[in-house]
Amino acid sequence: MEEIAIKLKADGIIKKEISSGKGEFSTFPDGTKVKFHFRTSLCDGTVLDDSRTMGGQSKPMELILGKKFKLPVWEQVVTTMREGEVADFTCDVKHTAIYPTVSLSLRNISRGKDPLDGQRHCCGIAQVHSHHSMGYPDLDKLQTNPQPLVFTLEMLQILPPGSFQMEIWAMTDEEKLGAIPQIHENGNSLFKSGDITAAAEKYYSAIACLKSLQMKEQPGDESWIKLDLLITPLLLNYCQCKYLQGQYYEILDHCSSIINKYDDNVKAYFKRGKAHAAVWNEAEARADFATVVDLDPTLESSVTKELRAMEERIRKKEKEEKGRYKNLFTYSSKASAAATTG
Repeated sequence: MEEIAIKLKADGIIKKEISSGKGEFSTFPDGTKVKFHFRTSLCDGTVLDDSRTMGGQSKPMELILGKKFKLPVWEQVVTTMREGEVADFTCDVKHTAIYPTVSLSLRNISRGKDPLDGQRHCCGIAQVHSHHSMGYPDLDKLQTNPQPLVFTLEMLQILPPGSFQMEIWAMTDEEKLGAIPQIHENGNSLFKSGDITAAAEKYYSAIACLKSLQMKEQPGDESWIKLDLLITPLLLNYCQCKYLQGQYYEILDHCSSIINKYDDNVKAYFKRGKAHAAVWNEAEARADFATVVDLDPTLESSVTKELRAMEERIRKKEKEEKGRYKNLFTYSSKASAAATTG
């Protein structure tokens, strides 16, 4: 243990064991999977991220060693731990300068967003020195003024290579592309069985995977477009899940992004029209449904059905509002009369 601490300290890392682990130390060969909870803090104790609370849920971090995670220091420090161990690792700036970008991805994932949302198409070092807002004041401040960080890790599980099924994020680029069709099909099967949440997770993981590959291509190039054409149907399926879950504004964002690139995508207009109708954007819904019929006249009966449903909801809402106003007026009149009589 003392030898490990000396080596870490020489590399700008100070380890403080809080709770000792159990069992023997692993040799951590490449391909080992580690599962751990983390809390990231400034040296003054200010907490930046906590895997137990990110996105309103408790979800441990998982790493497969040797896959070149964006924050190399995590791969370095976990190899000094045993299962059940809790330790603080205070790391110099040379290890933490990239953390704002990593944190942004983790926060996006915890909120069900694209992990690359808010990141520019550039290398990690360039992102460290860029000055665009990341959407979080604490990350903006840390990006502008990098500083040492304290990582508090609790090692939950250490799995040797071959003892677990490889997850998509840990695959090579070729393995990812090969796995996408099966993940898509798994999502479809889950959707048909009524497990909408699990289906959405499948579609989302495939989308995130393809977007990570797309980030390596020049926007507009043939390879980029091919990947985008794989992303689009997955994103539309994801939107269908979100519609059933009542996440209408997320649908508006995703479908608009598709339409901005492919202005003849009938499904995107149709799903966006339904989402507009759900949030009472009558004019926008009618415009989208009109475009659907222009692009594909065979869908006129489906559009008519959606328009009738929207109109019925609007009439019902107006009737309810009139009733509330009437009751409010009646109550106000009675209250006024009572006050006068008194």
